[in-house]
Amino acid sequence: MAHRPTSGTRPRSPRARALALALAGSLGLAACNAGSGGGDGGATGTAGPQTDEVTIGLVAEPASLDFTTTDGAAIPQALLYNVYETLVKIDQDGDMVGALASDWEVSEDRRTYTFTLVEDAVFSNGEPFTAEDVVFSIERVQSEDWTVSLKSQMDVVESVEATGDHEVQVRLSRPSNSWLYAMTTRIGAMFDQNGVSDLAEDPIGTGPYAFSSWQRGSSITLERNPDYWGEEPHFDTVTLRYFQDPTALNNALLSDGIDVIGTVQAPESIEQFEGGDYQIIEGTTNGEVVLSFNNESGPFTDRSVRQAVRHAIDHQALLDTCWAGRGTLIGSMVPPTDPWYEDRTGDYEFDPDRARQLLQDAGAAGETVRLRIPTLPYAQACGPVVESMLEDVGLDVRLDELEFPSQWLEVVFTNADYDMSIVAHVEPRDLPAVFGNPDYYTRYGTAELTTLLDEADSGTEEEQVAKMKQAARLISEDAAADFLFLLPNLIVAKPGITGLPENAITESFDLSQLAAE
Repeated sequence: MAHRPTSGTRPRSPRARALALALAGSLGLAACNAGSGGGDGGATGTAGPQTDEVTIGLVAEPASLDFTTTDGAAIPQALLYNVYETLVKIDQDGDMVGALASDWEVSEDRRTYTFTLVEDAVFSNGEPFTAEDVVFSIERVQSEDWTVSLKSQMDVVESVEATGDHEVQVRLSRPSNSWLYAMTTRIGAMFDQNGVSDLAEDPIGTGPYAFSSWQRGSSITLERNPDYWGEEPHFDTVTLRYFQDPTALNNALLSDGIDVIGTVQAPESIEQFEGGDYQIIEGTTNGEVVLSFNNESGPFTDRSVRQAVRHAIDHQALLDTCWAGRGTLIGSMVPPTDPWYEDRTGDYEFDPDRARQLLQDAGAAGETVRLRIPTLPYAQACGPVVESMLEDVGLDVRLDELEFPSQWLEVVFTNADYDMSIVAHVEPRDLPAVFGNPDYYTRYGTAELTTLLDEADSGTEEEQVAKMKQAARLISEDAAADFLFLLPNLIVAKPGITGLPENAITESFDLSQLAAE
């Protein structure tokens, strides 16, 4: 079955339009460096673009630049689509379009994908991009060189073959609804065979920007790639500045230290930017803020204890208290922008008396539970609220803050040394990754769920939607976690910036789209 139309238009993945509002939450967005490059904005910081530089204020700094061995959304946020490119990508309208693949076709049995590659792409180290690099990159995901759990999305690939210098054929072991979409994410990044010796410090890709420098604890700098094969990006230099404190992030914009707050981390403070010349953009994301449970050990192996916690949380009060009421209540691991979304907020209504009874029946009244949260603003704001609500129904909550990313990733994510945590899962369509793998930090991945996920992936489009709805319902009803709210997309930028989407749609912050009037 031919999947590519003629006349140079891009085909769209199934449900591509349903992605149009999808957003990988907590991603930073950018604007022109009017302040740090000069200008007449004064203390208000509202001058328009003055230079060819852009400075972006973000919160979560990467622990490494190697997303093949280090988890965390901050790495692809900075590098994917910017330094590393994929064969196909999701654009800002939510459509799947060609990137390093100018064309592709899918066979009638939905198992063979044939990609035609662009012919003039070059890696930033001067090496040409060829079909052999595609073979190398896909096979490397399947090797021991990739260690992050997301690599499992490449398991369905049976073989990959270069059928020409600029043509590649990928054969799947079975039809998969999710594989091509997964190729728009970090696992689809294309690497140079001779450029993977120091991924943690020196990423090499074909993208519109090349890695320049990293001042740990401060900033990452990218420079325009002079040999880029595609449309030249507007800005010469992009600086990503990282702030641990949301007030400091806001002040940096007010004092011209940065040009955009990628995602406002103190929503109650956004009014200080209103009434002036700043751009304020509010949209949605697919970043689910999850109160995660350790389903393998400790008190949350008991379903009744998990259910008690879900009944103990007043989600609207929590959202109003810790995130200024900005965000969306969802009740599941599916944002409203996914085709299989259902409103599951009614599965566990706020009922503290029911929570107390469940804990009493389970013999868990007075049980000590460890709530170990990352030092990220939403977690630090919501953690004490969760602590108070759970102690109100009879749990003894020990709240610990773990430095993010390194300490939280080691203690909670890798070693599962926790009872509860709070973290925003910002990767798109991440229900299977978070709950479908018993080795993931949630330690869930039941046989019933994995069967549903397999059936959803290999079935028709209609079967995929139906099975994914069943999977979301199973996770919710089994109280595998509690879903606090969906992060909003809150951006504040100086005037004159274009290319700032209302809703971000991938785990990448695509710098190539930014420009200045």
